[in-house]
Amino acid sequence: MRVYISVDMEGIAGVVHESQTDPADPAHAAEYGRFRRLMTGEANAAIEGALAAGATKVVVNDSHWFMRNLLAEELHQAAELLSGDPKPRSMVEGIDSGFDAALFIGYHARAGTPHAVLDHTYADRIHEVRLNGRPVGELGINAALAGVAGVPVAVVSGDSSVAAEARALLGEDVATVVVKQAVSRHAARSVAPAVACRMIREGVAAALTQKHAPLVLPPPITVEVDFALTIHADMAELCPGATRTAGRTVAFTHQDYREVFRGWRAMLNLSAVVE
Repeated sequence: MRVYISVDMEGIAGVVHESQTDPADPAHAAEYGRFRRLMTGEANAAIEGALAAGATKVVVNDSHWFMRNLLAEELHQAAELLSGDPKPRSMVEGIDSGFDAALFIGYHARAGTPHAVLDHTYADRIHEVRLNGRPVGELGINAALAGVAGVPVAVVSGDSSVAAEARALLGEDVATVVVKQAVSRHAARSVAPAVACRMIREGVAAALTQKHAPLVLPPPITVEVDFALTIHADMAELCPGATRTAGRTVAFTHQDYREVFRGWRAMLNLSAVVE
């Protein structure tokens, strides 16, 4: 069994504020350093759970910010680490390399979700993303690309809000590991890091003995992106094939979701030029 693990940071136990997840600001270096170690711990717990379930290959994709967060020297030696940026497939780079299941660890709810820790969808300038009319976050965008490769998402860990989002999108068969109960964007009631790791380890080991269905979207597939400002949409509509459908909204349609994902990434990156 080959297992793919995408690890984000906002859904890690104890994380409640951007200062704990920000690798860019030297003022946050000490706090960020603490929490990247906790992120590595939860990644290791997922690896251990996968190995307990019989995994013969494990790849871990560092999926937060600049994607250089996981401590390589502390990562379980049975796994390969995929890190750095840019990656064409971003948080699910390499998912099409022949995996049997995907684990989304430390994930967070989509932008605009009430009572969700650090809710956003890839970037703060994104107000909402819809796939075939359905609002989705990073979870849905990434799960759909995994689905193109025939890879089901077996486990999602994070706060209570992303767990609810996962079940609504992927069905009750997806295993969710809730390491904190969200109170607000910057507050949560969290289990201890050691407890979170145990929960993830046990949850992954159990989930990988079950069957899970990949998320497959019926074509044609349209991604609609509502930006925070019209200037973001001004830039995003420069993406070949994109269509401006409203003042702050740009859409992209294709039969193949891999091309839709490329369009989404292009619009996202173009919109960053004005920041």
